[in-house]
Amino acid sequence: MGIWIDTDMGFDDIAAIMVAAHAGLGVDGVSLVFGNAPIEHVRRNAAGAASAFVWPFPVHAGRAAPVLAKMETATGILGQTGIPTAGRALPEAPDAFHTDAFEALCSWLEKGEGKRRIMALGPLTNIAAVALARPDLAARITDLTWMGGGVTNGNHTASAEFNAFADPEALAIVLAHKIPLRMVDLDLCRKVLCAPDDVAPIRAAGGRNAELVADLLAGFVAIATSRGRPAMALYDAVAAVAFAFPEHVTWREARIDIELSGTLTRGRTVVETRTGRGEFNAAYGVEIDVEKARAIILETLRAEASW
Repeated sequence: MGIWIDTDMGFDDIAAIMVAAHAGLGVDGVSLVFGNAPIEHVRRNAAGAASAFVWPFPVHAGRAAPVLAKMETATGILGQTGIPTAGRALPEAPDAFHTDAFEALCSWLEKGEGKRRIMALGPLTNIAAVALARPDLAARITDLTWMGGGVTNGNHTASAEFNAFADPEALAIVLAHKIPLRMVDLDLCRKVLCAPDDVAPIRAAGGRNAELVADLLAGFVAIATSRGRPAMALYDAVAAVAFAFPEHVTWREARIDIELSGTLTRGRTVVETRTGRGEFNAAYGVEIDVEKARAIILETLRAEASW
């Protein structure tokens, strides 16, 4: 049994998918969700990535809006398409994502025995939909590793990380249904950085996708450098390393809750690690082998750029 990936398909999502595939996990399917951009741009990005990188696994269009609140996207940071670039962009390709992500995910969870591992890289809306409509199938998820939340602070607001803020009710539903959750939060992701100097080896790989991967990586890094920071966290790709190589991460059990109200606090992940303060319901990454994580991600990108 392979894995499932749920994504809002930005550049770091694409890098995360590459890391999982290069680790030999075997991707059974991918579901799309709004987040980095509205779902129409997420679908367009997925079609372009599937074409450029010759993905053999099926991709399914998922939820276009959160469980309750109005839709929030990251286009203010990432641009209209959700994928900034220093030059080349993903190719235009036909959108053939006709199978509904909910039906596809339910079908995948129904199949046979064994582990059901999901890597989620955006708002948890698709997973919450399954938990609400088919709790029997949600109970089969053995490992949900999610890039989201912030133990100390947020990025979209002072309190909230974007994926949590975009659909906090979805996270609340996932937690209420006791789906085994491993949270790869902002603090952990920000330990693994990519600088402008990391782009040149990708460009020099010489394959047909070398310029594309290099330009997308450069555009992603420029999110940070354009704001005066020397390097950019590799976010979703870090979550993929944690998912594929959990031995490189120090995990800590905790009680994780999500704030659903408050002008300044909505979307905040509250992480309680003290014993006797509530039943632990999840785990989060405390430390990661930074050099190994960087090497895995950059070597994966170089490999993708070499063919």
